[in-house]
Amino acid sequence: MQRKHFIKSLAGVAAAALLTSLGGSAFAQGTGKTELLWLGQASFKLTTPGGKVIIIDPWITGGPKAPAEYKADLSKLGKVDAVFVTHAHVDHIGDAPTISKMNNAMFYGPADMMTPLVTLGVMPANLTHRFNKTGYVTPVPNVKVTAVAAEHSSLYVWKNPTTDKNESHPAGEAVGYIFQMENGFKIWHMGDTGLFGDMKFIAEHYKPDLVLIPIGGNFTMDPVDAAFAIKTWIKPKMVMPIHYNSNPIAKGTLAEFEAAMKGSKGIKIVAPKEGESVQF
Repeated sequence: MQRKHFIKSLAGVAAAALLTSLGGSAFAQGTGKTELLWLGQASFKLTTPGGKVIIIDPWITGGPKAPAEYKADLSKLGKVDAVFVTHAHVDHIGDAPTISKMNNAMFYGPADMMTPLVTLGVMPANLTHRFNKTGYVTPVPNVKVTAVAAEHSSLYVWKNPTTDKNESHPAGEAVGYIFQMENGFKIWHMGDTGLFGDMKFIAEHYKPDLVLIPIGGNFTMDPVDAAFAIKTWIKPKMVMPIHYNSNPIAKGTLAEFEAAMKGSKGIKIVAPKEGESVQF
C-alpha cells in the first residue's frame, strides 16, 4: 500500500470556482484531485482530476529506484492516455516508446527528438506528435500542456539491429512542460535543466502552482542552485525536488535542498519517496 500525502492547493480550488462561475461543467473541471506517483528520477504517473493518465519521462525498467511492480510489468501502470518526454537521454525517454505502443497512446515531445524516433523505426508516425517551446497541445479533453525552455542537451542512443551496435543520434533541444489540469491547477515539470534567467519569465507568465525541479547536480542544478531559482525567480506555492537519488554522479540530496530552502516563506516542499503518491 502506497503512503499518500494529501495537499490542498488554494490556487486549484480558486481556479475550479472560476470555471464553475463561467459555466464549466463538472466533467470539464474533473471531479477528482490531481495525483502524482513518483516513479524515480524525473518519472511520473500523472492522473488528472478528470481521471486521465499521463506518463512523464518514464525511466522505469532501467530505473534503479523505480518501484519493483512497475519494473517487472509496465502494464501495472494501468491504462495510459498520453506520454510526454522532455528529452532523449535514457533516464528520461526510457520506456516511453514501449508504453505508448502498449496503450496506443500518443507520444508527445520536442520536434527534433520525435523525428529520429520515427525515421529509425522506433515509433510509428501515427503515435507521435512534434511540438516546440511555447507550443501547446491538448492530449486529453480540457488539459493543456505547454512546452517551455530548459537549459540542457539531448541525444538519443539507439542499438542498430543490423550491426548490434549503439549509435548516437542528435535529438533536438530539451524542454520542460507546464501541465494545466481540468480545474486550472498547473504543474511545471522542468525536465533536466541548469539555471537560466527565463525561469523568472516562465513563472510570471504561466504561474505554476507546483514546480518539479531537478536537484541532483552534475547534469542539472544542484540543491543550492535549485533553491536559488525557487526562492528568487519562481516563488511557487509548492516545490517537489526530482532527479536525485538514482545516479551516483548526481550527488545532490533532499536534505541539502531543504537546508538551502531555509528562510523561504510560503513555499511548501513536497517530498515523497519513490513509489509514493501525492494528491493536490
